Amino acid sequence: MSVINSAVPTPQGKRTFREWLLQPKVQKWLLIITFSILPLTLLVMFTFYPFGKMVEFSFYNMSYTKVRGFVGFKNYLDVFKKDELFATFSVSFYYMVGAVLQIAIALYFATILSFKTKGTAFYKGAMFFPFLINGIAIGFIFKFFYTRGYVLDTVLQAVGFELENLPYWLRDKSINNWSLVFTSLWKYMGQNMVLFSGAIMSVDPTLYEAAAIDGANKWHQFRYIILPSISTVLTLNVIMSITGSLSAFEPPYVITSMGGNGTATYFIQMHQTAHVQHKVGLACAMAVILTLIIVIATGIQKLAFKYTFRNATTESKG
Repeated sequence: MSVINSAVPTPQGKRTFREWLLQPKVQKWLLIITFSILPLTLLVMFTFYPFGKMVEFSFYNMSYTKVRGFVGFKNYLDVFKKDELFATFSVSFYYMVGAVLQIAIALYFATILSFKTKGTAFYKGAMFFPFLINGIAIGFIFKFFYTRGYVLDTVLQAVGFELENLPYWLRDKSINNWSLVFTSLWKYMGQNMVLFSGAIMSVDPTLYEAAAIDGANKWHQFRYIILPSISTVLTLNVIMSITGSLSAFEPPYVITSMGGNGTATYFIQMHQTAHVQHKVGLACAMAVILTLIIVIATGIQKLAFKYTFRNATTESKG
């Protein structure tokens, strides 16, 4: 009876503002709105608004000091007409291959170190440490590492190679992009490994025991238990790696002095267009095109992984 009476409105027929404000549902929404205002404000100010202005600038022939006028889609057409701009995507192919190799190595080490292995904490820390180093600092480290007669050449000479037979790691166009890719692999592999390791450790250990009883070997456990269980993290890592390969900047900018000897990426070319040639409108158009390419590539990757792991899940149930 008391429950029924509590639902009866007040004699006045309506709640006061204080009573309305103290309702749990209202309090919950006030809390959500209060904690969301600052992040959303910063997101709009420093992400959405600058992106909107970049799209706007892409339709103008302009520089940092003056606007020369509206040109419509001319900047976009110029991007497709200039062979030297789209030729830089061939350089991104090296980084994509490196990203796939980086994911494979990270997944391999994460799988090994997620089980009982001596020195697991040390190995994880050692592999993750390069990710903590500033990208510019890593660029200078590897610039001296690859310089003729320095660290790498000295090590190779110590194991029997002749200096005359060694390539110029940063000047030889057949190998210099691979040298830069190794730099990115060394820096980001540990990050991917830690993410994979955390996902693998969250898998129920009883699944491995049941699989072992059924006669499954380590490869079967990896394929049918680990991979489907970490599919979300794997998809995220692949998307981040491929996106990073399309927007690689620090290695060629620092190590080969703004992409010399054929190492300039699309991002480097965009930087030179905006800050060296002062064609801001054209650079903004390049940035919008790159954003669209990344969005399309991300969508394709998500669909591919969804299809792949759907089949794996079906096989494991069968």
